[in-house]
Amino acid sequence: MQVLQLQMAVQPDPAEVGRARSWARKRLRGCGYDPDAPLCETLILVVSELVTNAVVHTGCPAVLRLVFPVGGASEGPAVRVEVADASDVPPERRPAEGEALGGRGLELVDCLCDRWGWYPDGSGKRVWCEIDCEAAAPAAPEERVQALAV
Repeated sequence: MQVLQLQMAVQPDPAEVGRARSWARKRLRGCGYDPDAPLCETLILVVSELVTNAVVHTGCPAVLRLVFPVGGASEGPAVRVEVADASDVPPERRPAEGEALGGRGLELVDCLCDRWGWYPDGSGKRVWCEIDCEAAAPAAPEERVQALAV
């Protein structure tokens, strides 16, 4: 199986989150993925959450990496999103209360992805997640996110 790895540098600026989403969408489309498919919508949401966490909670530059099968999702077992940053502080799931604006990012990643985790990487860390491509099509992102509200 051939995989393609693409990466982009992310500066510690909240404006980088939108740039990362746009970059990921263009790269997926350019590699044969349907940008309107549930898999791509989920990947873009996960990119947004992981980059937001890196930008907001570390204040350090980061690197966003996409790793996926060449030729589309049907040719491989998983699509992987990674964000590496220079902070050695582990990611922490925080309970979001009521109308709080933050605290749901890792809960979303946990709900939307088949696996996720993190590990030390040099003097910082790498947060990663994977979405299986060979499994039955997952529920649309809005349906999966609704499960968090229950």
